[in-house]
This record gives sequence, structure tokens and C-alpha cells, in this order.
Amino acid sequence: MEDIEDLVVGAGGAPPGFRLPLSSVGLKPKKKNNNPTKPNTKLSQIPGIQTIYIKTFGCSHNQSDSEYMAGQLSAFGYSLSDSPEEADLWLINTCTVKSPSQSAMDTLIAKCKNAKKPLVVAGCVPQGSRDLKELEGVSIVGVQQIDRVVEVVEETLKGHEVRLLNRKTLPALDLPKVRKNKFVEILPINVGCLGACTYCKTKHARGHLGSYTIDSLVGRVNTVIADGVKEIWLSSEDTGAYGRDIGVNLPTLLNAIVAELPPDASTMLRIGMTNPPFILEHLKEIAEVLRHPCVYSFLHVPVQSGSDAVLNAMNREYTVSEFRTVVDTLTELVPGMQIATDIICGFPGETDEDFAQTVSLVKEYKFPQVHISQFYPRPGTPAARMKKVPSNVVKKRSRELTSIFEAFTPYTGMEGRLERIWITEIATDGIHLVGHTKGYVQVLVIAPESMLGTSAIVKITSVGRWSVFGEVIETINHINDESSLRNNKPSQAKCPPCTNPIESCPCTREPEPCPCEPESCGDCGPESCGPTTFEESSVSRNSMFAEDLNSRNLIGWLLRKRKNHVHKKVECEIASGSMKKQEWAQGSLGEWGVVDKALLGGIFVSFLTIMALLIHLAVRTLASN
Repeated sequence: MEDIEDLVVGAGGAPPGFRLPLSSVGLKPKKKNNNPTKPNTKLSQIPGIQTIYIKTFGCSHNQSDSEYMAGQLSAFGYSLSDSPEEADLWLINTCTVKSPSQSAMDTLIAKCKNAKKPLVVAGCVPQGSRDLKELEGVSIVGVQQIDRVVEVVEETLKGHEVRLLNRKTLPALDLPKVRKNKFVEILPINVGCLGACTYCKTKHARGHLGSYTIDSLVGRVNTVIADGVKEIWLSSEDTGAYGRDIGVNLPTLLNAIVAELPPDASTMLRIGMTNPPFILEHLKEIAEVLRHPCVYSFLHVPVQSGSDAVLNAMNREYTVSEFRTVVDTLTELVPGMQIATDIICGFPGETDEDFAQTVSLVKEYKFPQVHISQFYPRPGTPAARMKKVPSNVVKKRSRELTSIFEAFTPYTGMEGRLERIWITEIATDGIHLVGHTKGYVQVLVIAPESMLGTSAIVKITSVGRWSVFGEVIETINHINDESSLRNNKPSQAKCPPCTNPIESCPCTREPEPCPCEPESCGDCGPESCGPTTFEESSVSRNSMFAEDLNSRNLIGWLLRKRKNHVHKKVECEIASGSMKKQEWAQGSLGEWGVVDKALLGGIFVSFLTIMALLIHLAVRTLASN
């Protein structure tokens, strides 16, 4: 089917109830005989009274798009539901990065059609592959047409097939929005990219680089801070390329945003994924921003391969040496810096030697987060025409690299430390709250839900592979009061930018800067942003806490081992997203491992010893009489 703007409605003109002129929207009415999804009652055609189910695949940019579409639909009167069965219409926001995500979309579309529900498909799949067979007979919203989702939903509910795919100006940032997490604002700073990676299908959908102006982004930041947001995630297909199409750059934007963050560490900034080529010339400026107490010391920099030959085949436009420069420079200049990366296993032409170089790179840096993917040929990309590595080899390499990565212990040494964290969500177990340190290390704590959206000082009690566990020691009060938020007037004081890229701000005492959440910000002063490790002060401060007497006996050692065992179990299940609250409670109390049995045995032996002593004393007493 053609793009909606190119359609011409028949001689009969616009159908009854169609509100917009044809120059704005076109549509293709469905035939009554072939439309099982067409509502049967006039009442169901009244716009704004139906229930919408929204399903999102893919990246944070896609999530932001879904939140904008949900906001507009909600503002128009539609109800939103997490239950597809209860919904009158399904809206699927798709991802085209990998074959599995598109396959999941295909399955969901088939399920929707079988349920005879009206369907609207949005996102990168229809934008990049508009002629897919699976998209026949469904309405479509393009990635740059999300501000017109209400129109498409209205007409789809009336039984019409509509498509909005033509690119136009960027959607406004001040559209209504329903956030998945009310404390987290995902802020797209640009769409598209300047690259031409041979495996990438997203470029077909998102197109060439298009950046929002600094003024519009700063305005949005001020708005969401007034709304009570505690983390701001800057999102795009390549954050590092920001502004090159409008004559500015990423450091300029970051400094402008940081200057607007409140001084009480109540809102933090997280910088999104950036490819190496576009930050090489700004490394010192980027490092300076990452050192700031209002910004997480964390960056996602995909390398994709440790082989220059493979990177060249991917057309990644950088070398392994240049990637090393990015990592080494940021690690040197930013205390506590955490870097995540991506690896594609089995790219066409990848030899055993190429893969060995990738393994060597990952082993050398021991990244705390590595997203490992098998190569999936995407239709229409140059890589799809290249000679493929046998699938069994691809799977073997993926398993090998995953095994190496999962053997790392990135958080060893954190136990016993005091850290400042920012708490923004409830863990999947329904028991723990999730917070992050300034280095964006995930910390799980047991605390009341009233602590969501706050920051606290915690003591790390145990460490796991994917996260650490903490005990809340002190909550931190924020300067911004509720009245200022109601009046949409953030505190007049702003976060001063750090001026020296080599030295930390006063509040970022060595060796790590004060930990803040993705959207928390701290004034450059120890009173508002405490150090991460507390170093010397931690000795005297720790004396204020009860001494761990259990460490002096066998029972205490067993208790700690038992606690760590349960924590590791919880962490693994939270990481997989499969744990249920009741199952955890029953499993942690009901499963008896080696540590449990040893602990029980120790208690039993102690009991027998005490009884023997009592009997011995009794016998001696009787004998003396």
C-alpha cells in the first residue's frame, strides 16, 4: 500500500465522521466483507472511549516514542491497559535491529489478527520494511509521525487502514507523555545517525541525523525536573553525533543541561550510547562532564569486534586502537568510570583469529556489562549478501564469549563500602528497591516504597555478578520542596560545571566521585554530595555502627555464608526477570543447601555441648554432696 499522504480517496469524498482534510491525511476504507476487525456498533466508533494495549520492542528511543504515543492517546480520553485481552485496539511499537525481535512482532501481529482486534504498528520495522507481508491490512505510524497517532487510532477503530510513513520535521518534545517509570525521563536528543554500518537496518528506518536544538532540549529538561523526574536518560541512535547537522556538538549540549540540574542531587543525567568516532575529538570535554556529580560516570560505547578486519567489513569507521583510546582516556580521567560495550559474534568473514582478538579485548578490560549478540542478517543490508559464518560456529563463539564474560567479578571489593544511591524502581521480586551508584552499579535494598524517587547512603552488604546488595544507613533530604514543583519552578541554584578535566569536583573525593542516579544531581560540595568510598572517614564512621560480632565465631561465618547464598539467588532471578515474590519467599526459607545444613549442625553440636556441660556440673555437685 502507498504512503497515506499519497493516497487519493475515491470520488465519494471523505467518509462520514472523517475530521481532517485530505491534504493532511489519506486513508483506505476497508470492504465490509473483508473486515473482521471493524466495530459492529456506532458507539464503538466514538473516539476517545476505547482501551488501548501498547507493546514496545527495542531500545530506549522506542520506549520514549511509546510513552509519547501513550500520552497523546490518554490526553484524548483513551484508556491504557497492560492486558491485551481487555483492549479494543493493539498498538505495537517494533524494533528492526535483530531477527528475534521482529519474529516476536510477527507472532504478536498474528495473535492480534486471530483475536480480531484492530491493530496499529509503529516503529522501525514498518518504516524500514513497509512492504512486509505481515503488515498487510494493518495501520502504520512512522517513526517521525508519532505526534499523529491519535488520528491513526481513530480511523483504525472505524475500520480503515491508514499509513503515515513520510518523514517530516521532528516531533515536538513537549507532547503529552505517560512514562513507564514516572521518575525516569527518556529524552531523545536526535534521530538517525551519520554512519553506514553494513549490518544495520535501523538506518533504513531512522534515516540521516536530525538533532533537536539545545534550547528545546534544555526547556524539556526544566519541564521534567518540575514534574518530579529523578533520572534523565539522553537517548538516540548515536549520542556522540549530536548536533553535527546544526552546527553544535555533544559537550555543548551536556554543559547546557548540567547547568540546569538542581544542586541537591535530586535529578541525575545519564548519557546514552555513543559510537567511538564521534567522541574521539571531545574526550576530555566528555570526561569533564562525566566527572560532574550530576552525571553518572557511565557510558555505553559499542566496539562490536576486537578485529580491525571485521570492523572494516562492518564499516564502523574506527579501529580497535581508537576504541582503546576512548576507554583508556575516560577510565584515566573519570574516577569510578564504568563502560559497557557490545559484541557481534560471527559477522560474515570473521575468522578464528578475528574472534580470538575479540576475546582478548574483552578479557583485558573486563567490562562490567557486555551485550553479546549473534550476527543476524537483516534484509536489504550489505552484510546480508556477504558469505556467512556457519551457524554452529557462530553459536559456539557466542557461548564461549558469554562464558568468559560471566566469569568476571566486577564488583569484588565493594562489600563494606558506603555508597550514595538513587532509588527509582521496584525490583521484579517485588521485595527489593533498585538504586544505582554514581558509576551506575545496580544496588538492591529492602526499603519502603516511599523511598522511590529519593537518594540514600547505603552500606554494601554483599556483592553478586550483576548487582550488589545494600543496607540503607541514611536518607538524603532534597532542597526542592513540593510547592516549587507544583509551581513548576525548580530551585534557582544550578549545578556549576566542573572546570578542570583532570581534577575532580570538590565532592568527588578520590578515588571515585559521589554516586548519583541517572537523574540526580549534586552540588559541588561535600554537604550535598558525599564521597563514594568515604575512605579515611569511613573508618571512624563505621565505628558508629554495631560491630559484627558474628565474625568471631563459626556460627557467624555460617550466617554470613547463608545470607550471601540467598542474595546471589535473588540477584540471578531478578536479573533474569523470572522470580515471583511468593516463590522467592518460599524458596529462600524452604531450600536447604550445604550452608544451611552446616549451620543447623553447628547449632545442634552447640546444644549438645551445653547439655553435656550441665550434666557434668550436676554430677560433680551430687558427688561432692
